[in-house]
Amino acid sequence: MVLPNTALADKAREIRRIALETALKAGKGHVPPAFSWADIGVVLFYGGVLRVRPEHPDWPDRDRLILSKGHACLTLYAILADLGFFPSSELHAFCGDGALLPGHPDALIPGVDVISGSLGHGLGVAAGLALAARTDDRPHRVFTILGDGECHEGAVWEAAMFAGHHKLSNMVAILDNNRLSATNYTDQVLTLGPVVDRFTSFGWDAVSVDGHDLEALGDALRPARLDRQDKPLAIIAETVKGKGVDFMENSPRWHHQLPKGPQVDAALTQLRDPAY
Repeated sequence: MVLPNTALADKAREIRRIALETALKAGKGHVPPAFSWADIGVVLFYGGVLRVRPEHPDWPDRDRLILSKGHACLTLYAILADLGFFPSSELHAFCGDGALLPGHPDALIPGVDVISGSLGHGLGVAAGLALAARTDDRPHRVFTILGDGECHEGAVWEAAMFAGHHKLSNMVAILDNNRLSATNYTDQVLTLGPVVDRFTSFGWDAVSVDGHDLEALGDALRPARLDRQDKPLAIIAETVKGKGVDFMENSPRWHHQLPKGPQVDAALTQLRDPAY
């Protein structure tokens, strides 16, 4: 499925709304971290980037996607359900006893390749998968969605060095750089400095884009860039945590908190408004 940018914008609002409604029904879930990468997810799945087959989730040549910031799974689940990887009714049981969809991605879920959520490990797993694909002469790519908070962990940079050293050109890292971790602004915890320069110094092709600009994201993920032969690609997506609901945006208070009372109606109204 490949949608034009106007339809992608509508789809991003829809995915955010579904993610919020899923969390509200369950009474739990990390909504703002899910919202910050919703535009990225929509471009990947609906913009002709990821090669996947919902009707055949285990297709051997599918691209792999690792949501390293696994707590932001509500966006992933909403997309996978919308595409038909599993029935949308599974969203209604999110985080319930025996449910298919737990609070972090699990490889038992159709469309999910790797269990994730123990932060700092996704990029290393991706590097291993990318190296295995190249060794086996397989055509698929490996994409990883990273959080900026988890980039405080040294394992991320060990994996970045490994991927650069081995020139894993079938590997793409997208950093959801919303500048907030669970309890504070990331720069108040540990500054990452110039992240593009960090990746470049480890042998990556790296670019910074507006993570809510669908056209810019699509351009950064265009085939000419993905098909290079000598370097992994890092996209530093400058995002806003809680994007789409004004009282959630860029606030340290909104990590796993859910709206209540009049806030619910206000949030859903904004998520249905194309002007917002």
